[in-house]
Amino acid sequence: MSTDAAKSSIDQFVHLHVHTHYSMLDGACRIPDLVKKTKALGMNSLAISDHGCMYGAIEFYNTCRANDIKPIIGIEAYMAPGDRRDKSSPTGGQSDTAFHLLLLAMNREGYQNLLKLTSISYREGYYYKPRIDKEILRQYSGGLIATSACLGGEVASAFMKRNMKHAKECAETYLDIFGPDRFYIEIQKHIKEQDQVNPELAELAKKLGVGLVGTNDVHFLTADDHHAHDCLCCISMQRLIAEENRLIYPKELYLKSPAEMKLAMTGFPDAMENTVRIAEMCNLELDFSKRYAPVYKVPAEKLRVKGTGVRREEGDSILTPHASTLSPIPEDEAYLRQLCEEGLDWRYSTRKVPKEVRERLEYELKVITMKQFCSYFLIVWDFCNYARENGIPVGARGSGVGTMVGYLLGLCNVDPIKYGLLFERFMDPSRNEMPDIDIDICQDGRAKVIDYVRKKYGHVAQIITFGTLAAKAACKDVGRVMGVPLAEIDALTKLIPGTPGMTLEKAFAQVPELRQMYEQKEPIRKVVDVARRLEGLCRNAGVHAAGVIIADQPLDDVIPLCKDKEDNVLTQYEGPIAEKCGMLKMDFLGLRTLSCLTRSIELVKQTKGMEIDIEKIDLTDKTVLELFGRGETRGVFQFESGGMQDLLMKMQPDRVEDLIAANALYRPGPMELIPLYCDRKHRREPVPSVHPIMDAILSETYGIMVYQEQVMQIFNQLGGIELSNAYKLIKAISKKTSDVIAKFKPDFIKGTMGKGVGKEKAEEIFDLILKFGGYGFNKSHSTRYAIVAFQTAYMKTYHPVEYMAALLTYEMGTTDKVVEYIEECRRMRIKVLPPDVNVSDKVFTPVYEKAGKRKASEGVIRFGLCAVRGVGEKAVESILTERVAKGMYANLYDFCERIDTRAVQKSTADALIRCGAFSSTNAKRSQLLNILEPAFEAGQRQQDDKRSGQIALFGEPDPATNTTRASVVLPTMDEFEPSELLKMEKELLGFYITSHPLAQQQKWVDKYTTHSTKEACNLGEGAEVVIGGMIGAVKTKIAKSGRSAGQKWAILEIEDLDGKLEGMLFSEPFAAISARYPDLLKAESICFIKAKVDRKRENPCLIINDVIPISEGIAKLTTALVIKFDPAQHSAETIASVKPLLGRHKGNVNVYAQLIDSESRKVTLRLDKEYNIRPEADLVGHLEKVLGNGNVEVVGEGTKRIRRLEQQKLFKEQPEDVTTVSEDAIVAAMDEVMD
Repeated sequence: MSTDAAKSSIDQFVHLHVHTHYSMLDGACRIPDLVKKTKALGMNSLAISDHGCMYGAIEFYNTCRANDIKPIIGIEAYMAPGDRRDKSSPTGGQSDTAFHLLLLAMNREGYQNLLKLTSISYREGYYYKPRIDKEILRQYSGGLIATSACLGGEVASAFMKRNMKHAKECAETYLDIFGPDRFYIEIQKHIKEQDQVNPELAELAKKLGVGLVGTNDVHFLTADDHHAHDCLCCISMQRLIAEENRLIYPKELYLKSPAEMKLAMTGFPDAMENTVRIAEMCNLELDFSKRYAPVYKVPAEKLRVKGTGVRREEGDSILTPHASTLSPIPEDEAYLRQLCEEGLDWRYSTRKVPKEVRERLEYELKVITMKQFCSYFLIVWDFCNYARENGIPVGARGSGVGTMVGYLLGLCNVDPIKYGLLFERFMDPSRNEMPDIDIDICQDGRAKVIDYVRKKYGHVAQIITFGTLAAKAACKDVGRVMGVPLAEIDALTKLIPGTPGMTLEKAFAQVPELRQMYEQKEPIRKVVDVARRLEGLCRNAGVHAAGVIIADQPLDDVIPLCKDKEDNVLTQYEGPIAEKCGMLKMDFLGLRTLSCLTRSIELVKQTKGMEIDIEKIDLTDKTVLELFGRGETRGVFQFESGGMQDLLMKMQPDRVEDLIAANALYRPGPMELIPLYCDRKHRREPVPSVHPIMDAILSETYGIMVYQEQVMQIFNQLGGIELSNAYKLIKAISKKTSDVIAKFKPDFIKGTMGKGVGKEKAEEIFDLILKFGGYGFNKSHSTRYAIVAFQTAYMKTYHPVEYMAALLTYEMGTTDKVVEYIEECRRMRIKVLPPDVNVSDKVFTPVYEKAGKRKASEGVIRFGLCAVRGVGEKAVESILTERVAKGMYANLYDFCERIDTRAVQKSTADALIRCGAFSSTNAKRSQLLNILEPAFEAGQRQQDDKRSGQIALFGEPDPATNTTRASVVLPTMDEFEPSELLKMEKELLGFYITSHPLAQQQKWVDKYTTHSTKEACNLGEGAEVVIGGMIGAVKTKIAKSGRSAGQKWAILEIEDLDGKLEGMLFSEPFAAISARYPDLLKAESICFIKAKVDRKRENPCLIINDVIPISEGIAKLTTALVIKFDPAQHSAETIASVKPLLGRHKGNVNVYAQLIDSESRKVTLRLDKEYNIRPEADLVGHLEKVLGNGNVEVVGEGTKRIRRLEQQKLFKEQPEDVTTVSEDAIVAAMDEVMD
């Protein structure tokens, strides 16, 4: 080798020991940045070696390839000191349970062995870390290069412990496994301990005749990233930066240049050269063209007909294959055709199969068989069929709803021809991508279906997902480890918008106050600077909510696997990457609504003995559609938001197609078309004609492009563009991809002109599509979900008690939803009874009382015990098991002595007492809490005696003396105040059930409330309201812009007996009210809200002008005072004493007198202005003392319609009974009284 050549070789270097952010909370290198930096430093190869995993391998491979960098895929494996299955530690700690070993894939064989090794490490060797051992390494060593790794490697670690013999033996073992060409001794230059062992490592390499390789243990990108990486490590270890004696990584662990590495490796020139040699040995080529979807194995007894391959003629059975050859068609194709034929008989049993159905089916089967997707459809059919046979509701969603094959297989009960759904929206015949049918599965049965698939197909895993450090989370985590006060970090994170995809860069652009805080506060600046460097890094791994991978061979032949804490097998690659590797991905989406429907149908069968086939209900049922039109859709799938309720009341849907349109329109963008749709539907605006073809396609939606399928049909039928290309064009329009649009525009213009349209008109139509076509929504998905919505509305309409009980059951874990649905029950006049240990079940249950005043047809809902906070499922099971076995609980002692106190703890009993669940024992809550301690102790003693055998020896206690059955003497004491009882209910149930704090103030609330929260939602923009209610929650905000920037404002949650409504209290009124009433703006304050309705947001809300305490309502909201005089009970002296009382409270509020004459007729008139008063509580009190209760009425504008009607009657200028008494006589009589 010449001197120049040697020098060139020494100057070259390849980083082989690199950790990306997939070494979670340890590595801080983002893959795109890492590759970009490598290229900038002049290196042409790069390795990835994350800790024990291959999470980022394919992303790394593709990114390197895209940037002309050779990718070297590897891992830093964890080696067990002995057998990988041995879960013990020689010293009792973690440090000696796993050593490091660097493994790099030379080729496809090496890559596949890495897949095996990392998968086995999770499945068999996990103990603190995913570990392998030398036995399994020997088995899967082919195609791999190994290096002895860092100081955490077994060789270097032995040198550190001065165990030279073990160091040599260990190295010799690796040499034996890999051979001299594929095993290297690794040296690094980071810390003094490494410097001490490097010469010994070099000497060992020389003795063994193996290469020496130099690496930098890269954990972050640049030297400047060290502090940010240190913070990341503190986040991982839950330590503070300021703490002493904690682990701090060396500052050298960044991606160094070749020149820097040459300097670091001074004295070890061959260590530099060997990095290049190893890179030259690694030439991995991955093939992403292969597919590993399993072929469905058709049971021999199931296949009726085997095809012969002859071309079918019109009228032949679709079982006959398409191919013109005489070879038998594959069994999966034959069986799919057979199932479709059976589906035709099933779906069209009462009529002849329409020609368009056969043609559509034949076309779809042609595409499916051509693409060899028959097995895919059969697998989906198989697990859907299993689900149905086991009573688990399933159904396709998304574009998969638009297939005739899917309809005939029973994957979804939506006829694609009836609803105008397109196969091409689901599958592009011109592309070779795997189909993707998303399946909704009843939440309760999802695990059972996945287990069936796992057992039947064997090679199945769920899909991993990665959580990242988002903007807010990064700031919170960094602030915590840097020791910045929580209040300051909260102030910072409140300025960062919570919208999905928000980054610190975007937040700074959108929120000027954020930059202001950054510039003015040094601690905040330091936090943000570090958070910017850490933002977007992986923080944790999780399980995809729906995705499952299925293959025709062991998964770890193709992709790496791992396990979660519940021992579920997961892919190490995320869904899209697993699919790219040829895996078949299925989405098993657990849909709570299907579970709720199933439960409600079961409850109807239990309570009424009725069988309901929800798939066969009449979708034209006017009663159900009227429910939608009234906007009474709380608890109705997809239609329960306030904005959607408003849309429905405007739309007044009278067919299911309107619901499909509503579901598609109620989204950002197309939402602006809602008024136009409603106006055209109700003929307030004509539907314009564009072209007969286009008019026909858009007739269902009144000339508006609502669905992607409509736009595709316009492109196809009017413009002559193939449907597959039409969908590409739609995607281009929605993404504003101008080059794709420009490519298809001439074809559309030409095709349209071929239909007799002039060029100018064709251009106009294309521009119209560009304007509105991007708004289109997937009609297949909207149709399926609109039908599910109709089904839920049907159950709510005809079986409301059962449906609401089911709904409450499936929302037990979400307090806000339970509160919302309890309020809906109240609106529907369905009583929800409190929890009771002697009556309640685990969940909410419908009850039909046979006796008493309540009619048998009127059910009530009993609160479920599992919905009580602090009461676990195991405790409830213990309570119910004992109750079923031995009857109801007589008293608290009986309860404590019978239940298993290991499952039902004293805190559980306390919670049950406080929420009122012992009301059936006829004891006060105060009494029960007073005796809980001795009762629970008695119960524990009783059970201890049973367990120790004393009761078996001496027999059961005498029932006459047993406290469980004898009457328990309760302490004499008062019950808690009603307000305290309600507070307990709110704490434990999440809401008030026996009453409401407003109930005590309802008299005053009714007088001054102009609208309830529900009524306010139905008012127009800017309508003024006064709502009496309770503040449920207060969210304080900081104004981010405008003249109020930096000032506080708040979102108030206003709650009344009809529901809830949010109100915006902006900075100026917020400051004024806070100053006037310092303790008013807090949760549970009862007050009046003066506001205007705001309908510009997604859901109606309020713009609050003023908040008035309930105690000041009489002074600030009274519009009149009515005094009732009855000669039969009031003397002249009594009447005369009223005048001075009024005089002492002069003001501007009118006073009305109501006189009752000798024939008990009422006459009402307004007194002169001199009697106007300033309304105050003490005035009312004095007047009632003089005239008696019921004779003094304070009047406001009133809230409910019936109250307003009463007031209109009261203040009518010419009441019917006034005609018999002259006005002069009335005035004279009053003058006499007042004089």
